[in-house]
Amino acid sequence: MPRSIIASANAPKAIGTYSQAVKCGSTVYVSGQIPLDPASGELVQGPMEAQVRRVFENLKAIVGAAGGSFAQVVKVTVYILDFADFAALNKVMAEYFSEPYPARVTVAVAALPKGARVEIDCVVELE
Repeated sequence: MPRSIIASANAPKAIGTYSQAVKCGSTVYVSGQIPLDPASGELVQGPMEAQVRRVFENLKAIVGAAGGSFAQVVKVTVYILDFADFAALNKVMAEYFSEPYPARVTVAVAALPKGARVEIDCVVELE
């Protein structure tokens, strides 16, 4: 199946050897996003809600560049430093997704790129 690279200027540029997203057939695999402001390239500071919101805005820009929407997201993987932030994650996620919700995995990790507190990736089915 042919692959195509998806990129959005409205999301942070890749900071390593990866693409923002790869489309294979009708499936889009979006790379993990941390709360980087795409304009400044700086990590968003402040409460967890603000950081999670920035991550979802980055994901939304990439999903949109692929021709999709959050209604087509089938799976979300969340990497979080502290499960004490789980309620904030759920609160913000409910602002971006409605039922039926995508499948989700949430994993506590020891560290994330640039000292971020959260990283989220997703899989989108366009058809």
